[in-house]
Amino acid sequence: MGHLYLVRHGQASFGADDYDQLSALGRRQAVRLGAYWRERGMRFDAVITGTLKRHRQTWEGIAEGLRLEAQDVRPWPGLDEYDSEAVIATIHPEKLQKPDTPELYRHHFRLLRDGLGAWMAGRTAPAGMPSYADFLAGVTTALDHVRAEHHGAKVLVVSSGGPISTAVGHVLGTPPETTIELNMRIRNTAVTEFVFTPKRHMLLTYNTLPHLDGPDDEDMVSYA
Repeated sequence: MGHLYLVRHGQASFGADDYDQLSALGRRQAVRLGAYWRERGMRFDAVITGTLKRHRQTWEGIAEGLRLEAQDVRPWPGLDEYDSEAVIATIHPEKLQKPDTPELYRHHFRLLRDGLGAWMAGRTAPAGMPSYADFLAGVTTALDHVRAEHHGAKVLVVSSGGPISTAVGHVLGTPPETTIELNMRIRNTAVTEFVFTPKRHMLLTYNTLPHLDGPDDEDMVSYA
């Protein structure tokens, strides 16, 4: 069997003008994950990432922790995240305030849940985004590629919460509401593991943070 490790990017810049950048904490999280794997002798036969900056920056941090050059990576556009602002705009066209209080954060994610549900059901078409069927296909073709090309190998995928939760939902056959809740719970640099054969993937772990499990690393756990 092969092993596929899906890692959500490190903390990005939520609320900033450019979300698609790792924060200083996000960089530390990625390096710590790479160091954790290096200490345990982990090596990957292939690395696939989405094409967003935060995906590449997360892989670079992991590679630094592994003491490897961040080279020989296959970019996969189907592993890019949906546009949360576009999703929310389909049900709440007024511009939102930057979320800088707990209530504004909760309001943002309530709208995101509702917007995702409408998009997944085909009731909305967020500007500049694919249909949900096409988004799902971008994720499942990546899974198909891993099964077809990397049987018996250890493969690392660095992506975002949307594609990772979609992959888990697809493999488990969950309803859209469950996939959305999986998405809302996934943490930065969390590791999700599948084992796979040429025919199928099987979920082994979801949303784990073994590299941040110690008391000295508790302050590094984040969600956005």
